[in-house]
Amino acid sequence: MTAIENFTLAALLDALKTKKISALEATDAYLERVDRSGALNAFVTPTAEHAREMAKASDARIATGNAGPLEGAPLGIKDLFCTEKVSSTAGSRILQGFQPPYESTVTANLWRDGAVMLGKLNMDEFAMGSSNETSFFGAVVNPWRRNGDDAPLTPGGSSGGSAAAMAARLCAATTGTDTGGSIRQPASVTGTVGLKPTYGRCSRWGIVAFASSLDQAGPITQDVRDAAIMLRSMAGHDPKDSTSIDTPVPDYEAVLGQSVKGLRIGIPKEYRLDGMPEEIEKLWSKGADWLRDAGCEIVDISLPMTKYALPVYYIVAPAEASSNLARYDGVKYGHRADEFSDIVSMYQNSRAEGFGEEVKRRVLIGTYVLSAGYYDAYYLRAQKVRKKIFDEFNDAFNSVDLILTPSTPSAAFGLGEKTADPVQMYLNDVFTVTGNLAGLPGGSVPAGLDGQGLPLGLQLLARPFDEETLLKGMFALEQSAGFTTRPTDWWAV
Repeated sequence: MTAIENFTLAALLDALKTKKISALEATDAYLERVDRSGALNAFVTPTAEHAREMAKASDARIATGNAGPLEGAPLGIKDLFCTEKVSSTAGSRILQGFQPPYESTVTANLWRDGAVMLGKLNMDEFAMGSSNETSFFGAVVNPWRRNGDDAPLTPGGSSGGSAAAMAARLCAATTGTDTGGSIRQPASVTGTVGLKPTYGRCSRWGIVAFASSLDQAGPITQDVRDAAIMLRSMAGHDPKDSTSIDTPVPDYEAVLGQSVKGLRIGIPKEYRLDGMPEEIEKLWSKGADWLRDAGCEIVDISLPMTKYALPVYYIVAPAEASSNLARYDGVKYGHRADEFSDIVSMYQNSRAEGFGEEVKRRVLIGTYVLSAGYYDAYYLRAQKVRKKIFDEFNDAFNSVDLILTPSTPSAAFGLGEKTADPVQMYLNDVFTVTGNLAGLPGGSVPAGLDGQGLPLGLQLLARPFDEETLLKGMFALEQSAGFTTRPTDWWAV
């Protein structure tokens, strides 16, 4: 029989449903791989005993014919999701030891449908990063390596632990969050599928906030079908989240394999960047050819506001972060400094000790652009440009159904290669931030390898709440690309 870790989520669910394997067997198989994966640093809080208890409960429900849609599926959860009585740190020292008395809505939905939690996954601190090097728990290592080179590579960020765990098959599927590309970028550099739903499709309640108008939960999986299965369970209206949209959740899996003939695919000329590697340009052209061969019409479009997306993002996101992170003051929960003379110094020392350098940088930027005398010049102007970016996409979607772009400007880079230059690090999100600023659904599909044997992804963007067309397009790309390469298990000890 196929090794359990080689099953897709869909295949695993079928095997569980038909009792070819038990949920406990599947859980133990993944836990054994997690135990051997210390070199990747993907898990920060394994929950082995809790997972086995959940798996036994799943087996009991399967035996009585009461299985849920995800019954017995072992998942890894990004540590940005609050999980009841289980450490939830957002990758930060300031939340070290925090065990929420409540469950995030997204994870509650997954447990409702029968999923099993293997543990919490490493991430950039407060989701601020593109390489998973800002975590208090240390960097995550990409399971992929360059040909003939053992140098450790980034798995992308901020959902680096989720992407690395998925690429190494440490779980059947993982959750991530995407504020400026934090699902799609790590999926691209690890050869996995990453899906960012429309803003408001998945509840943000119980997810530690970074930038509230941009954050959105989504899955990272082996393939597009698995992403569709995960999104069906993760999505849904939540009255506890005022930005959650009350709209039906479709059966996303049902649209996969449907013809994409007649779909109009936009190719934005502004995404052709100076200095972009030729192999990414070629892969992008190949992706357009694949969709053309599937019956789509390829249309050149223009999105001239694209050049302002990164500057807008790095004003809006830090501004919202400076507000959201004001609650971490050492008073009610989380890290409190041992030495202070009064309440002001307690705040100062606790935050100075508790936050990492990247978080401090963004809080300072955010506080500056919101300050008197600069609010109009920076934050207000950025919001006006953001609206123009949204309007530009709306206009584009009057003439096209999907937009095709590269997912990232490069393959995985080495750990430490870009940490000295924050601007170079921020440029990793150049193709993805527009989707967050406009609230669009987007997905990354692995489509090929670069000259060093590292995976590259292609991104599709769709109209708000049109994840069905997005997934149809992603599935068509996946079928044409035929990407099946996997990294070796060099990390297994």
